[in-house]
Amino acid sequence: MTNRRQLLTGAAGIAAAAMLGSRAAQAQSSELTVAGPLGDVWLGSENAKVTVIEYASMTCSHCAAFHKDTWPALKAKYIDTGKIRFTLREFPLDPLATAGFMLARCNGNDKYYAMTDLLFAQQRNWAFTEKPVDALSAMVKQAGFTQESFEACLKRQDIYDAVTAVKDRGAKAGVDSTPTFFINGQKRSGALSIAEFDKILEPLVAG
Repeated sequence: MTNRRQLLTGAAGIAAAAMLGSRAAQAQSSELTVAGPLGDVWLGSENAKVTVIEYASMTCSHCAAFHKDTWPALKAKYIDTGKIRFTLREFPLDPLATAGFMLARCNGNDKYYAMTDLLFAQQRNWAFTEKPVDALSAMVKQAGFTQESFEACLKRQDIYDAVTAVKDRGAKAGVDSTPTFFINGQKRSGALSIAEFDKILEPLVAG
């Protein structure tokens, strides 16, 4: 028969678990507020009510599908109109994806999205070939790299460490797959369609 002491002990355990859960949520939230060593590259109005943080990997086919199928509509409907503020953060799942993000960072943040857009759009032509590094080298020459600058970029320890730091902080925030989105801090995983974004964003924008 349950006695009063057992009830009190059980209640204390529940309260402690709730407190730990709250602290974990706060820790995850605080991880999201910190930009990586190279800074976040934000798109959209600084005064937007809604922020969207995407964690992606350059070799993730689901990420490429999102950037092909959803990203243009999301940008036109919500970012370009000032309704949301968006940033893409690095969460490479393999060394090749790390190399892709390093190349996106090496020529400065003003060229970050031009490079990530190119890498996602051409993903099949470099990430899934017999010689992906050679294919990557050939492709980024379209964006102004030479063989020498390509090799020099991939040797930069500071860029490598910065990309890795963003991934590690993302993992602490709860990222365990790509793409993962944090919409005003709320986690959503998977390559969301524009219809799914509409359901999430329209109430937040209206509010």
